Amino acid sequence: MGLFDKLKRNLKQADFSSWLDKHLSCDLSDGIVAVNFNLYDGENQTYDVEFVGCGSFDENDEDWACDEVFTTRGDLFSITQADNTNWQYGLSSTIALVKNYLDEGKYADKLKSYKAVGVGFVGGNIEIVYHTKCGF
Repeated sequence: MGLFDKLKRNLKQADFSSWLDKHLSCDLSDGIVAVNFNLYDGENQTYDVEFVGCGSFDENDEDWACDEVFTTRGDLFSITQADNTNWQYGLSSTIALVKNYLDEGKYADKLKSYKAVGVGFVGGNIEIVYHTKCGF
């Protein structure tokens, strides 16, 4: 990876962290058990990310992410598709952003206080990137 690519990745992480900090700095609903980062294909060649707090969690039933108690639906984070419109790029980019935040983010402990942190496209599979049982 060249210097320009590293700078772009670091800027994207900084923007993502600022966006997530803004939401995690607020008092979120007491009813949140787990959180998910919902992904959508955006209208302007983007992958749009929505942070959702969920009132339940069942690792055997991915519909737990539909039990929304909190959502940033009015304030999405966008990742530019650029020349790569493969959905796996959007998923892997978002997973990398979330994992990095879990390692270094200002409110990482708040995220880790929930039973699970997931990432996935709406209507698709959810990748659990952190779980309190095993903390992977």
